[in-house]
Amino acid sequence: MSQLMDAIVKPTAGPGLELRRVPVPVPKAGEVLIKIHKTAICGTDVHIFNWDPWAAKHIKHPPMTIGHEYVGEIAEIGPDVEGLRVGERVSGEGHITCHRCRNCRSGNIQWCKDTMSVGVDRDGAFAEYVCIPATNVIKISEDLDEDVVAFFDAFGNATHTALMFPLVGEDVLITGAGPIGIIAAGICRYAGARRVIITDINDDRLVLASKMGVDYAVNTMREDLNEIMAKAGITEGFDVGLEMSGSEAGLKQMIVSMRNGGKISLLGIGNKPFNMNMNEIIDRGLTLQGIYGRRMDNWHQMAYMVQGGLDLHPVITHRFHYTDFEKGFAAMNSGKSGKVILDWTTKK
Repeated sequence: MSQLMDAIVKPTAGPGLELRRVPVPVPKAGEVLIKIHKTAICGTDVHIFNWDPWAAKHIKHPPMTIGHEYVGEIAEIGPDVEGLRVGERVSGEGHITCHRCRNCRSGNIQWCKDTMSVGVDRDGAFAEYVCIPATNVIKISEDLDEDVVAFFDAFGNATHTALMFPLVGEDVLITGAGPIGIIAAGICRYAGARRVIITDINDDRLVLASKMGVDYAVNTMREDLNEIMAKAGITEGFDVGLEMSGSEAGLKQMIVSMRNGGKISLLGIGNKPFNMNMNEIIDRGLTLQGIYGRRMDNWHQMAYMVQGGLDLHPVITHRFHYTDFEKGFAAMNSGKSGKVILDWTTKK
């Protein structure tokens, strides 16, 4: 009989999650079993919890264990795995790619056309154990705080978006002060931006963004961005834009606030198509770069930035035992949270 473990499961095609006892996965050839220490709730997990149109489109086969942001230790190694040992502290790349397509073979595996996502397309890490291919296992230095490493997946999205274009001495506008936008603000400051301004309509998250070193956290419902730009000495427009909100209004404001020749990274996903005036983009000579997820090779960048002094602890606002996961999702849905950490190191 299979051993059983606790797991947070999407039981059916509808709202909510359940804590269930499910079989512990058994690593096959080329796979590794990881014992989970800490996990973090991502916006993707909230979509799945709420069962919005995105979740209905992407979650094909409930019941399934969700979650993809985590840190733990190797519990078991399957056949044909080399270079890893039981007990090592690790996390895991959540995008399992084909290694065969043109992008995979050219080193751009973040654009693999056949990507399988942990916690979306296959069982995830909101459980006592998760099983992934050994090629996706990431070794984690013992000097990194596990609460921070738990959301390295989200940190990777922010890193990919923020570092797409040069930042040293540049003026940066970030639209959307969700957790990834706030992390990106810290990266921009760490990477040498001259001014970092973030916009949102949620005061709680703007306060959180201020703790990450932004120059101005602007509530666009009652503040004029143009006035803030003048106060900050931004006379020709922003050099770099990071669109994190998935909001049509946010993107439109960003486009008209850029200098000619400015560059925009687009991470935020809208819940419906946008109506855009392409002439504004063409006339200004703007570069718009879509970002999906993170580069698979930026895990070392994340570790080095944290070791080099980038403090991400202000982004963490809530910590719960995994059995209290519903409180964690309530905090995320409230709009008054940053990153929410779930602890799997003890049982209640």
